[in-house]
Amino acid sequence: MVNFNQVVLAGNLTRDPELRYVPSGKAVAKFGLAVNRSYVTQSGEKKEEVSFIPIVVWGKQAEFCNQYLHKGRPVLIAGRLQSRSWETETGDKRSILEVVAQQVQFLDRREEFYEPQERFEEPPIDEKEEVDEVPF
Repeated sequence: MVNFNQVVLAGNLTRDPELRYVPSGKAVAKFGLAVNRSYVTQSGEKKEEVSFIPIVVWGKQAEFCNQYLHKGRPVLIAGRLQSRSWETETGDKRSILEVVAQQVQFLDRREEFYEPQERFEEPPIDEKEEVDEVPF
């Protein structure tokens, strides 16, 4: 059996990125992405739907996103889905399905692509560190 976990999304930031550092010193940024969908029902009625998706970015790319992105900015995200679970201080169990961005492409207002001055390659990440040390 072959497993495949790849996501590509284009949308607008719902809030400014929130940058933090894990104890090892690695940067991690988190922001929300709003992705719109338009469709026509069987009765011919036009409908609009918005999905709000949590995005996590690691390393230098996280710092770059924090510096240049802001609420409302259009971006293209390529990454993978990740599920995390934890227990709150009150004992409640929580879980989240989020996108771990491996590439963030900034878009301008005309929805044309442009390249940032530097391209960041994602370094190998210890999966356990990534899941256990997300400070959000």
